[in-house]
Amino acid sequence: MTLTDQMTAIGAQARTAADALRSVPGEQRSAGISAMARHLRANASAILAANAHDVAAATRLVDRLRLDEQRIEAMAASLDTIAALPDVIGEEMARWTPPNGLDIARVRTPIGVIGMIYESRPNVTADAAAICLRSANVVILRPGSEAFASCVAINAALQAGLAEAGLPPHIVQLVPTPDREAVGMMLEGLNGAIELIIPRGGAPLVERVTRESKVPTLGHLEGLCHTYVHASADPDMAVAITVNAKMRRTSVCGATETLLIDRDAAPALLPRIAAALGDCELRGDEETRAIVPMIPATEADWSTEYLGPILAVRTVAGLDEAIAHIRRYGTGHTEAIIAADPAAADTFLDRVDAAIVIWNASTQFADGGEFGFGGEIGIATGKLHARGPVGPEQLTSFKYKVRGAGRIRP
Repeated sequence: MTLTDQMTAIGAQARTAADALRSVPGEQRSAGISAMARHLRANASAILAANAHDVAAATRLVDRLRLDEQRIEAMAASLDTIAALPDVIGEEMARWTPPNGLDIARVRTPIGVIGMIYESRPNVTADAAAICLRSANVVILRPGSEAFASCVAINAALQAGLAEAGLPPHIVQLVPTPDREAVGMMLEGLNGAIELIIPRGGAPLVERVTRESKVPTLGHLEGLCHTYVHASADPDMAVAITVNAKMRRTSVCGATETLLIDRDAAPALLPRIAAALGDCELRGDEETRAIVPMIPATEADWSTEYLGPILAVRTVAGLDEAIAHIRRYGTGHTEAIIAADPAAADTFLDRVDAAIVIWNASTQFADGGEFGFGGEIGIATGKLHARGPVGPEQLTSFKYKVRGAGRIRP
């Protein structure tokens, strides 16, 4: 069978499964997700063996790719949380009767068939499958070549869970090849089967999907996140949050890439922050380097997502200048302020245009699990349909149920 035939069959099977899934009760979908979690735990050895193969061949972003027993357990625990979430499908969002006497209800519905194109992160396979099943969507998964063996092993566990729960296997399908040609076919829509494409990966992938897709897309660009230390910030809090925001995991999209610090606070506080960051390479503007010696920052540093232990540092005159910097260089992902002054914090939260704005907490909380969604398919940085962590509710649409009593329009 040719790749074209394979992909066409995958699309047709997904469309049929989506139609069937609309009538599957929430309790059975929850049971399916719980079963998938059990099979992830039961198949941990096979998943780790496949992952070792991927890691051995990897040349970049190995931390994102690598799995261990703790990460597999975290994956399974995430699915347990998703299984326990309230079922939003069929939820009545609003109901009213206009002057014409019609009974109109807005009701939440699944989107249908989701195409997921992603790189590096094997856990996305499980998160996407569970989030889509929770929201009664079917998903077609196309992982990158660097994580392919891991994703095949994870998908085998997920399929075992679906079978245990009596659910059709085509609810979750993994594209059987890392061939880039398969991506192009998904972007064409597989003969109308795919209704939404979600890319998750580096800028080249997201840009290609956005440019070439004939299907609506929901994705995010780079996570160029800022932490701004206001003059009123508690020094101990500023140090702790900045270190966590940058160094907890440097390869995640919620890691802080630029530190902005008020001129009034910098002389006393910046040396403490720099010392606490340890081996992190600092790149600063001229005013910053007069306080703490570091590598001179170039213009490119303000717009670079390092995904590693490198931090750009800039001294600013105050709140307005910090917001202006974020407006110019930010990617609309996650921005944070550390401040004791609630008025300054409220101004920051109101004026900064990003999917997530944070006061006195680390940017690494930019995660669907931390938001109570159980997991996420990604962080959407656009402004249409969904924004921020994409969980089950964000993968729904709605329809209007209109009830009359023999009414005709005059």
